[in-house]
Amino acid sequence: MNGRLKAAKQTRPPQHDRAQTRAILNDAIVKWGTTLDYHASEARGLIQLLIGDGLTRMTPGVRDSSKNIAGNPGGSMQTRAFCLAVLVYLVTGHTQPAVAQVDQQRALEYFKEVQALCERDGGRLWGVSLCRPMVIGDMRTRTMATSQPAPEGARPQVVGLVNAPLEWGGATWGAYVWDFMVMGTPRFRKELMLHELFHAAQPQLGLSVPALASEHLDAVDGRYWLRLEWRALARALRASGEPRALAVGDALAFRQARRMLYPGTVESERAAEITEGLAQYTGTVLAADTTADAIASALDQLVEAETQDSFVRTFAYTSGPAYGLLLDASSPGWTRRVRSTDDLASLVMRALAVQPAADATASAARYGGPELRASEQRREQQRQERIAELRRRFVDGPVLLTPATGSGSFDSRGAVVIPDVGTVYFGAYNSSGGWGSLEAKNGVLVASDGSSRRLSAPVRRDDTTFAGDGWTFKAAPGWVIRDGPRRGDYEVVRQP
Repeated sequence: MNGRLKAAKQTRPPQHDRAQTRAILNDAIVKWGTTLDYHASEARGLIQLLIGDGLTRMTPGVRDSSKNIAGNPGGSMQTRAFCLAVLVYLVTGHTQPAVAQVDQQRALEYFKEVQALCERDGGRLWGVSLCRPMVIGDMRTRTMATSQPAPEGARPQVVGLVNAPLEWGGATWGAYVWDFMVMGTPRFRKELMLHELFHAAQPQLGLSVPALASEHLDAVDGRYWLRLEWRALARALRASGEPRALAVGDALAFRQARRMLYPGTVESERAAEITEGLAQYTGTVLAADTTADAIASALDQLVEAETQDSFVRTFAYTSGPAYGLLLDASSPGWTRRVRSTDDLASLVMRALAVQPAADATASAARYGGPELRASEQRREQQRQERIAELRRRFVDGPVLLTPATGSGSFDSRGAVVIPDVGTVYFGAYNSSGGWGSLEAKNGVLVASDGSSRRLSAPVRRDDTTFAGDGWTFKAAPGWVIRDGPRRGDYEVVRQP
């Protein structure tokens, strides 16, 4: 997705809302085994559509990774590894724009301003032009605007539903949702559009990297050391010379301390920063008129990122611009040399010839470490109490297990991760597929590997319908609900 946020200044909508939007989408389709393009919403209450059955199932071995979302409305949709995460959203529960349909004149202005930014760059940043045809759509009114004449024939079904590159008429287009265009600040809008145009060019650059979510960033130590890293990066961006080098050394020490605690997550962090961090960096830099403006935007992002409810799937959007801007200052032309196997922090370390600070704990005191630790411990206590309650409902107690394929919508607010199990989504959750349909409002657990959904305390109504606390499931023809592996459990399976 695109660019993050503002801090105290009213430069853009609250980051924690946009970050939560990205986080929920990623967890919902983690089954594709790659980092997702977490596109931010501009207001609370947006709900995301899950990717439908037509998407190619992507695994770490990523097959058919050369394709965008297919433009054939009757065919299957396929994604590139870098953009498995087509953000698809359905707008409910928030204030609707006074006029939902796409305003052709305003859309034309948006196209022109982004085209001008692309032309101003002229391919200098990455060695390739990011300019592409663009389409903005609104799914409620089925209206759209294009930056060039639309191809003949039916338009892709996802127009108006996604912020992502898509294939249409033999060309790769940047596709955007109208609400995202009109509800954000000009800076947010430009960063979002440029972010997606970078994704369109990412495979050509060889910078598409599969990555899974980093669930350790919901733990006390994961959050603590990440927030310290962000604070040190902010200090580095504000400084120069020796003070900058010292701050970078602190950031590297905090990053190292986190990775020593969670060595198995190093690759997921690194890959996310390549896939989404570079896209966010690109949007931040190209939307800015000056380097100072880009740094100001990155600082806004660093400050506001700490207000997020979760960093699990959003951290790269914050870290990427910071490390990218430090590389701009210390290693000119680095974007022409970076590889998909690189670690952005390591590149900065080499460029500045600095080492991680010797004592991360001592360095932490310079960034409010004791207070930060106390706040994270309070959060953790509350989180563990909540997780224990959810375990009783969705793990230990009787459940209905349903397939996690299909398409639908869910509320992005208040989701809770149960470590090594999955994520519970609250609010309106609707999904359907070949297996049947599900409507829920009080909680659905989606497995971490995306293999199933769990619904608590199931009660049979008839042979094809089960219900529970705020949810109803109806099996489709050819599917049955049978006893599960545990007493009191049920599962939805294809009829033999």
